[in-house]
Amino acid sequence: MVPVRYERGRDVAGVVASAARGPAAEFLAGGTDLLQLLKDDVRRPERIIDVTRLPDLDRIEDGPQGLRFGALVKMSDAAENPAVQTHYPAIAEALLASASPQLRNMATIGGNLLQRTRCVYFRDHGTACNKREPGSGCAALDGENRLHAVLGGSADCIATHPSDLAVALVALDAMVVTERPGGGRRIPVDDLYLLPGDTPEREHALDHGELIVAVEVPALPFAWRSHYRKLRDRASFEFALASAAVAADIENGAVRDIRIALGGVGTKPWRARGAEQALIGQPFAHASFERAAVQALAGARPATHNGFKIPLAQRNLVRALSQLRA
Repeated sequence: MVPVRYERGRDVAGVVASAARGPAAEFLAGGTDLLQLLKDDVRRPERIIDVTRLPDLDRIEDGPQGLRFGALVKMSDAAENPAVQTHYPAIAEALLASASPQLRNMATIGGNLLQRTRCVYFRDHGTACNKREPGSGCAALDGENRLHAVLGGSADCIATHPSDLAVALVALDAMVVTERPGGGRRIPVDDLYLLPGDTPEREHALDHGELIVAVEVPALPFAWRSHYRKLRDRASFEFALASAAVAADIENGAVRDIRIALGGVGTKPWRARGAEQALIGQPFAHASFERAAVQALAGARPATHNGFKIPLAQRNLVRALSQLRA
């Protein structure tokens, strides 16, 4: 048994200051990921700082500038919110495709964005994993890698990013709002996550002790026309083999503007900018979708067992765009 000190946070400034005082501290919100990491002996914090009772972080606000989620909003509450379902359906669909109802009732928006990879080697101490133990190697490169990434990988890591919600937020140009000892900041969700490169243990751009306090989704002119589609091995409580979040602004049957992000295939939520450029100004039709899908997976590098993800992700994107058109 590893001893750990428990602290209950009373305000944002207090927990940020406390976390900054030492390197071995973790924030605890819903706990649906952190507690499992503790059980698997992957994380060994000296202190756990409970942020569940921080004031005003459990609100959803919908206004002219867009949508704002407090970081402690439960996933289930966000998915069932009328404003989310009406104006940002891709977010509601991504949340409902995540985990089980029981976990969604516990898990928070902020925690979901910072969940760790589900790569089996990351959670198995008997195997090499640069993300868990830098410099130890990556067992997935020559091992069982059916579920691993085909985009954004490196010689040190090909672990897939697990969050459905993050994919939808990247497609909607969302921002995370943080607090840290040096002052808060706003970070595009697309910039929050880092490619593994030769430092796969560093997964995000947050500083030590920096706390996500909110997520802001801008009131894009096409926010109401969005969709999230996920393919997986089973219909419930399963991570994506391939997913796509799309949001489009269509005028006279042609694409005026569009956002596309992919999940299940990248080491981070994958913004498909090449596919977006291939669609802008083109008819919002099946032939355009197929050309864009090829661009979306340009540069994909499959491992031994996951080459099927490339055509699967392409077909899924075509279907997501077709459903959006319908």
